[in-house]
Amino acid sequence: MAEEYSISLKELIQKLNLFPLVFNQGDEAKRIYRKEVNRPGLFLTGFREYFFPERIQILGRTECEYLNTLEEDKKNDTVRQLMQRKPVCVIFCHGNRSMDCMTDLAMEYGVPILVTEEDTSAFMARLIAELNLALAERITRHGVLVEVFGEGVLLLGDSGVGKSETAIDLVKRGHRLIADDAVEIKRVSDKTVIGSAPEMIRHYVELRGIGVVDVRRLFGMGAVKDTEKIDLIIHLEQWEQGKFYDRLGMDTEYTELMGIRIPSVTIPVRPGRNLALIIEIATMNMRQKLMGFNTAEELNQRLMKQLEGE
Repeated sequence: MAEEYSISLKELIQKLNLFPLVFNQGDEAKRIYRKEVNRPGLFLTGFREYFFPERIQILGRTECEYLNTLEEDKKNDTVRQLMQRKPVCVIFCHGNRSMDCMTDLAMEYGVPILVTEEDTSAFMARLIAELNLALAERITRHGVLVEVFGEGVLLLGDSGVGKSETAIDLVKRGHRLIADDAVEIKRVSDKTVIGSAPEMIRHYVELRGIGVVDVRRLFGMGAVKDTEKIDLIIHLEQWEQGKFYDRLGMDTEYTELMGIRIPSVTIPVRPGRNLALIIEIATMNMRQKLMGFNTAEELNQRLMKQLEGE
């Protein structure tokens, strides 16, 4: 069974700078498990067949103005119908402080009410992004994640192949470290996975023969970053004599990560190879390919033209 992730209401309030208007004892520990949010406009007008109380309910100007058009008894009954279903929380946008009946019924049924000063559309976009990140499916992989020229590069390979040393070399060349040894990977959309380091080892790198070093203290805040989208996967492996390695790069290889295909390359490691420089070139070459420029194909076309002219 897949692990179910959640975020506490207290943490969400802090991240989104929400004001608790109605907050009951124990609400801080209440947890949210659904990424989806809901504007209950149809519910307020009487269509109540499909309502999911585990979703956060967002009330903007439209919903509030509609409620204010109702007669007092009808308004109280409509709000009671909403509160009886005990949604995980209700959030008012535009700084609205709800209405007396809403506050009283929220306290009666134990429903937290929160307020934001933001416009409804802008707040919903920020809320959904935060929920997607907090509740995303995730795995942990042994590897190193660095940012090279603005691209997230995940280095994979056997222990001792030189991933951490290469990461330090890249940091010295002006790039940034995200995670060493353990990379927490989250799938935040159908096209995107992001990586970060577990909090316990964030900004640390283990170098054999030296020990654990704090990259942030040695190289400064500009040398580290908390999260990064994974754009390229590089497999480092010990050079094997006689094994075929791609020398032209005609075809783009992919590695599947949490169901998403990510461009990848395999780089053989042997003494004397400047891995940091090779990774920089691999990253720039990958970016060129995404922009429609494939050097190997251009070279092949030149060769074909030359052969046709002979």
